[in-house]
Amino acid sequence: MTSSGKNTIRSALANVKTIEIVKDTSRVQRTAAEYLQQTICTQAEIIEKEWSFGTGKSGTLRIANNAGEIRNTVGFKKPAQPEGREWLYVQLDESGSGYMLASGFHYLYALVRHVTENLIDRDITEFQEGTFFDVTFTRNRLEYDHFVNQHARTAKYIGRDEHFANLARAGFSHAEVNGIPSPIQFETGPKGEVLHRFYTYCHALDQYVSSKLNKGIYKEDYLLTNLNYFKSNAAFAEKYGLTPGMVCFEPRSVPDALLERYPMLRGARVDHPLRSFKPRYNLSIAHPVVQDHYAEMMEKLVREVPALDYIAIYSNDSGAGFEYTNSLYVGRNGGGYVIREWKGDKEIAEAAALNLVRFLKILRDAGRIVNPDFRVILRFEAFAHELDHIFANLDNGIDLEAGSFKSTGWELSYKHPKYDDVPEIHLTALHNKFDAGEKDAMAKLQEKGVSTEVYYTPDVLWNHEPLTGIPFPYLIYEKLKEMSEQDVTSICHLGGVTPPSYVSHNINQEILRAFQFDSNCSIDDILLQKAEQWVGPEYAQFLFSLWQQSDDIFRSTPIPVWLYNGWANWYRILIRPIVPNIEAISEEDRAYYENHLLATAHNRARIDFRYDVGFELTDQPKAQKNVQRMDAELFPRMEKTLSFVDDIVEKTKDKKCGKHFIELRDRLTALKCFFRSQRNVAAWITGVHGYLETNDDDEKKECRTLLHDMVLDEIENTKQLLKLWETSDTRWMYYSAAGETTFIYGDNFGDHLRRKIELMTGRENDEPQIDPEFQWRVPGIPWSYKNSQINLNEAL
Repeated sequence: MTSSGKNTIRSALANVKTIEIVKDTSRVQRTAAEYLQQTICTQAEIIEKEWSFGTGKSGTLRIANNAGEIRNTVGFKKPAQPEGREWLYVQLDESGSGYMLASGFHYLYALVRHVTENLIDRDITEFQEGTFFDVTFTRNRLEYDHFVNQHARTAKYIGRDEHFANLARAGFSHAEVNGIPSPIQFETGPKGEVLHRFYTYCHALDQYVSSKLNKGIYKEDYLLTNLNYFKSNAAFAEKYGLTPGMVCFEPRSVPDALLERYPMLRGARVDHPLRSFKPRYNLSIAHPVVQDHYAEMMEKLVREVPALDYIAIYSNDSGAGFEYTNSLYVGRNGGGYVIREWKGDKEIAEAAALNLVRFLKILRDAGRIVNPDFRVILRFEAFAHELDHIFANLDNGIDLEAGSFKSTGWELSYKHPKYDDVPEIHLTALHNKFDAGEKDAMAKLQEKGVSTEVYYTPDVLWNHEPLTGIPFPYLIYEKLKEMSEQDVTSICHLGGVTPPSYVSHNINQEILRAFQFDSNCSIDDILLQKAEQWVGPEYAQFLFSLWQQSDDIFRSTPIPVWLYNGWANWYRILIRPIVPNIEAISEEDRAYYENHLLATAHNRARIDFRYDVGFELTDQPKAQKNVQRMDAELFPRMEKTLSFVDDIVEKTKDKKCGKHFIELRDRLTALKCFFRSQRNVAAWITGVHGYLETNDDDEKKECRTLLHDMVLDEIENTKQLLKLWETSDTRWMYYSAAGETTFIYGDNFGDHLRRKIELMTGRENDEPQIDPEFQWRVPGIPWSYKNSQINLNEAL
């Protein structure tokens, strides 16, 4: 409870004269002590010494981590808890004497921030006898750190120290450290291809260290620069009590120069034929020389960062792949050391799986030469055909991560929380369930000593990139609650939290933080507490209501095209013209966005939103249904909420809290523009394909009307987004400090919006058109489908 008197944690901490930390222990103890000294214990001296538990001098606060072994010497008894679960402890009296303890070092900094931010005005009597907080998820790991290591690492306003402090504050235990400082990748490719752009994230082992096999392939100064960035990230992590780890696409392709040196070591072809203009090959991990190469690199890297806890392996994408696995883009292939020719699918699947698991064990064993607890984690969705054989051969230290352990491959056995016929929620916050069927699947793996780590995606990535600060707290709480109820103790946050420099009051993160230290917490209580803390009691109910409405808005989108929702930047959805005949705009005029579009010159994604490479992303009936849903369910909610927040902005325009409501209005306005572009892409698919696939004049007329209105709507939508860009002081989207790439917009975003408006103006009455021969085009060679002797439909 909040104290109405003067004897609070705040007053007690103000009395602290000495902060004692244990000599020669983890760096995070000093970090936590310095935070207290700089914020509330401003008169305190920090002393590092050997100290025993018991009565100390008045005004002495003692901080320690790894306190599990000395629990009994403190004189307190803790209720029984499952083996391996972590806990926090606070004991404090009016003089400031007492303890702040963590059973391990991961959560000590989080405890200090929790006490000084959430408990600060609580009555001191609640803590005089000591209070425990159980940690809900013992391992709360960050992966694919969007803003520091992956494709948004060049975003403006990002400070790494602030970022790692924010992670620790939020209750994370592990942080990812393998980024590179360069805004672009080392890998290059022929003019016009896009495959090499995928090498800018999840950087492979050979981007940091070399082995006897590949020494000299990459320049030493390039490797050293990357390694220093890696080590500095690890130092930031350890400063705040976070354990460093890494995520790689492996086995990744290698430069041609290495294969020219050792052609007999060529492994699998791992490129995507419709994204690349030359083949990419990796090394055959079945060869003992290659195995030694990987073992040497892994051991070297762990020697450089002895605290490195794990390597997470992504594969069969982005220039990486395991030999003879079914999901390689060009089909099962590889070197000559895995299996001989003329074997059946079953034998090939088993051999491929055994080769894969052996590779993981090689990495594990190499890491354990330095760190006995080193782990390798496999993201396994890509290996549906090999999965039984993979599972059968796992053992301790080879762990698994996924969004679901009862689903097979990329197909989730979960549906959209609002629309039962929409299964395309993989890797989004709309995957808000984790049911009892998962527990049995995980238990079978855990019997083998395999840790199972469950994905959740509560921030920018896959949800609304590049927008920041979109609240959907109930979706997050529901997923956390269901994971906890299935006894999940290891969770994996995909994408990383948005830095405070973009969202200073991040309610999504506060839900994560609160649940981590109290799995029985009430979400409404958390929201009301934070609302009162951030905008005061007079307007707290308004903010609480806005968070509820925003959550309802977010779960009302049917995700018309999953790829464009998750990869909106990559396909330039916000800045490209959406018109009935895209080729009515010249290539020269389209170049401003096509230069960064994730589509080669012969990929029909350039002119047809329905397809990308070999995939049909949706069909016309589904697109039409989603347009109707968004018009009926989503946008009326958004208009109502934006009207509501406009009223609050007016009421609070002269109040200190007014800025908070302005920021939320701007973020929701940006989300509306994002969703309208998604809707208008679906309307394009509905209208253009509907027009081209019918001979009925009335149906054609309806399609033309839909497209006419869509063009005008998208022009107006883009004008609203441009106005927000030009007038808002809110950091409602991130963009690059180093320049535009496929994965991130630059500070020329406004210029692109203006260009889009210009190119769309007057196009509302254009006749729908898609060139059916587009993907067969070869520059300089005229060719006609009609005159060809090949039946292309049969060929496909």
